[in-house]
Amino acid sequence: KGRDFHIRILLPTDFQLKNARIECSWCLKKILRGYQHILKQRLHSCPDLGSFMVELKTILEIALKNTQDLHIPRPPEYYSCLVRDLEILGWNKVAYVDAGLATIKLKAEDSRGRQHLVTLKLNAKYPTEPPDCLVDFPVQFAVSWMPQNSLIDIYNQFVVALESLKEFWDAMDEIDGKTWVLEPENPTRSATRRRIAIGNNVSLNVEVDPRHPDMLPECCFLGADHVVNPLRIKLNNNMHLWDPEISLLQNLKDVLEIDFPSRAVLEKSDFAKDCGICYAYRLDGTTPDQVCDDPRCGQPFHQACLYEWLQGLPSSRQSFNVIFGECPYCNK
Repeated sequence: KGRDFHIRILLPTDFQLKNARIECSWCLKKILRGYQHILKQRLHSCPDLGSFMVELKTILEIALKNTQDLHIPRPPEYYSCLVRDLEILGWNKVAYVDAGLATIKLKAEDSRGRQHLVTLKLNAKYPTEPPDCLVDFPVQFAVSWMPQNSLIDIYNQFVVALESLKEFWDAMDEIDGKTWVLEPENPTRSATRRRIAIGNNVSLNVEVDPRHPDMLPECCFLGADHVVNPLRIKLNNNMHLWDPEISLLQNLKDVLEIDFPSRAVLEKSDFAKDCGICYAYRLDGTTPDQVCDDPRCGQPFHQACLYEWLQGLPSSRQSFNVIFGECPYCNK
């Protein structure tokens, strides 16, 4: 079709194509929406970058053929039907409408007073075909749609979905409000993971099931072995104490027999110690999560920094994907 696109392919430190990341313009991203799983498969199976580019071109040709109906001028009935639907829904529920009336954002409040948005991408065949719905949810939002449906049906389904996730967001909001969350820095509503500070260079990674937020989450401790091992033992011994009737945070405190550092007393900088190799806290979005096991040292490092450092030491040895070597700080 004679169209040009610029892309950037970022390779990881091991130069494995299967772990590469693709960055591109929003325009190309829009065309390739729905083809991500195919692209990932091709990245996994292609032996080199050249052959992947050939595959990418083929996928792009198919995607462009399938998206050409997006550029068909919309019939007058489309606009009259859409405006009527917006009138019935109520303009107070509309957060944004683009100039071409093709993208609409609707706003809703859950019963806890949290604000949420659903973005609707409408094609020219609306209302025969449903709009694409984009939401910041930890689970899939599947809309049931009949040709006689309208925007109010989507809105009602959106509100029902918000209520079904209420307990999950309550649990996450309590963690965000009462503990020091090291990662993610600015969690979205879809984020199910939190890395919570326990002490200096010790943290707990929890992965919460959005469908069952009152159940014991997946827990992974990060820190020096002599600090982390007692916590693992407590978790295993006290698992039977988990009570679905009380909050997730309170359960974690009871099971681990600890109090998480309070936001009211301590600052994030008390836990956010820089990497001992690159002297930065954040590196490509990651924070230092490898800690020296020596109690007198306890210096944290980014995994990537430490791996590169140890690879350069003649005294280091490797077993499969684990590398063993001396601490850059204390030489233990």
